[in-house]
Amino acid sequence: MIALLQMQARQPDDTAGSFFLFVGVLFAIAIFLYIFKPARAEHAVEKTRLMFLAERKEQTFENLRDLNFEYKAGKLSDADFSSMRDSMEQEAANVLAEIEEIECANAARQEVNA
Repeated sequence: MIALLQMQARQPDDTAGSFFLFVGVLFAIAIFLYIFKPARAEHAVEKTRLMFLAERKEQTFENLRDLNFEYKAGKLSDADFSSMRDSMEQEAANVLAEIEEIECANAARQEVNA
């Protein structure tokens, strides 16, 4: 009789195994959903032309600083540096001229509305 009780006690319990399997599957589904969930669409601020030009101006000036650094580090020849600097300076001048044009047009528009 004691041997029969000991045999029954040694048999694995399927409910514990099923429980761990169920928890594992739920955990895997939760991880899958977390990783592949659609990102929230943030409401982006609509950029005006003036905002775009201001960003472009900053980027152009940063590129000029990088160009000067690379030239001083000896990575560029004189001819390459001159041609690249001239094109970047021309781009900066165009951006600044367009910014000034838009600002003058906005100022004139505000004077008319006032």
